[in-house]
Amino acid sequence: MSAPALSRSPRRWLALAALTLSVLIVGLDGTVINVALPTIAGELHADSSQLQWIGGGYLLTLSVAMLPVGLLGDRYGHKRLLLAGITLFGLASLGGTLASSPGAVIAARAVLGLGAAAIMPLSMALLPRIFSKEETPKAIAVWTAATALGMPVGPLVGGWLLDHFWWGSVFLFNAPVAVLALAAGLWLLPRDTNRPRTAAFDALGTVLGGLGITALVYGTILIPQDGWTGPGVIVSLAAALVLLIAFVLRERRHAHPIVDLRLFADRRFLWGTLIAVFVNFAVMGILFVLPQYLQSVLGHDSFGTGIRVLPLIGGLMASAAASESLVPRFGARTVVPLGLLALATGVLLGAATDASDGYGVTALWLSLTGLGFGLAVVPATSLVMGALPADRPGSGTSLLETVQQLGAVLGIAGLGSLLGYGYLARIHTDGLPAQAAHAARDSVAGADAVALQLHDAALAASAHEAFVHGMNLVLMACGVIALLGAGLAALFLPGRSSRSTTSPTVAEAAPEHGEFVA
Repeated sequence: MSAPALSRSPRRWLALAALTLSVLIVGLDGTVINVALPTIAGELHADSSQLQWIGGGYLLTLSVAMLPVGLLGDRYGHKRLLLAGITLFGLASLGGTLASSPGAVIAARAVLGLGAAAIMPLSMALLPRIFSKEETPKAIAVWTAATALGMPVGPLVGGWLLDHFWWGSVFLFNAPVAVLALAAGLWLLPRDTNRPRTAAFDALGTVLGGLGITALVYGTILIPQDGWTGPGVIVSLAAALVLLIAFVLRERRHAHPIVDLRLFADRRFLWGTLIAVFVNFAVMGILFVLPQYLQSVLGHDSFGTGIRVLPLIGGLMASAAASESLVPRFGARTVVPLGLLALATGVLLGAATDASDGYGVTALWLSLTGLGFGLAVVPATSLVMGALPADRPGSGTSLLETVQQLGAVLGIAGLGSLLGYGYLARIHTDGLPAQAAHAARDSVAGADAVALQLHDAALAASAHEAFVHGMNLVLMACGVIALLGAGLAALFLPGRSSRSTTSPTVAEAAPEHGEFVA
């Protein structure tokens, strides 16, 4: 059967299902582990530092590996490296299941990060090879929904698994899904074409970029423990600044860079990437504070919390579908600012939350936020995809994903500090023993535990009001960021007919009906 005939069949949607399945397990794994941390601490006797690195090790390897993996995919085949990433992810999940010490869990999570670093950008790079230019935005919408769905559903899945099985089940559930994604990818994804491999690999640029990102992520991991003025934080962030400047200078001068920084000269790539960062910052801020609010203030368990975050995903899926018809009619320069305004309206409504409010108000503003999320991020991502060179899409998607990932890391560090500031400004611990007061001021969950032990209803009420105050500050910051993004999008996003480059792009090079080659 010819390639055009194959691409007219439902097979391309099955291929999309294979890609979304792989990114879904990455999104799930990024948050499911948080639910299991208390159990791991008890079962494996992990201290707070080790628990921190169970999450931090994953984040570190994910961020560092994402840049070079795109270039490797462009050289040696997107399908080949994607399937290798899925395989690595599945094997690391099995390794996590068998771990018997905190160090082994940290190692398994670090390898999971390497697998995820291949899955995220390379699955996106394959979309224009599977779908025509007209259908690519719809595919991006589905892909985006899958990546977003994993974040709130992770605690739901983790809570259910821990209620019925042992702690290793949060790793084990990845393995059969990875096998299914691997089998579907082998059968459905288009075959890699022959690519030239003569260009020298920029080893020094890889080292500079990797060390710079390592220092940046490591410094942000230390912030919750040491504060922004801690010596380790200052040294790490200063080293990151120096190394990343050296990396940029190296990439600008190298004949075959890891990432082509000239992409930022294209308005579609530059502003599409920045808008995606703004949207990601706001949504990550929501997903950072909302589960704590639903659990500690409203009293829901992990499973119930995951269910109650789903209005965000419902809004996203509705607006992602709507954006497919809205953008051709009105253009991204109109639709993206409207999406960001809807997102800002939603989170600013959330910023008016009172400790006595019920879940109904939360469901309302979450739905509105999800609508804005989809209207903004899908057209922005489509703009980025339309700017990528046809022969190097992996490098471009890796750059997009890396910038978003680092923005999210720094954003959560800053928003976490803002949440802590708001919480500490309102909680009252006068009259408590020193140890109890320290635990109450450390977190709202700690305050609830102390209040339960001491039968102190006033402390619990104070902690809940203090947390809601901190959460409202975080949501207000997210709203301001979204409003800023809306203004920038209205001013700088290109119009419907704008073309900033003359070289062939992924979207322009995509065949009329896709590129299936079995």
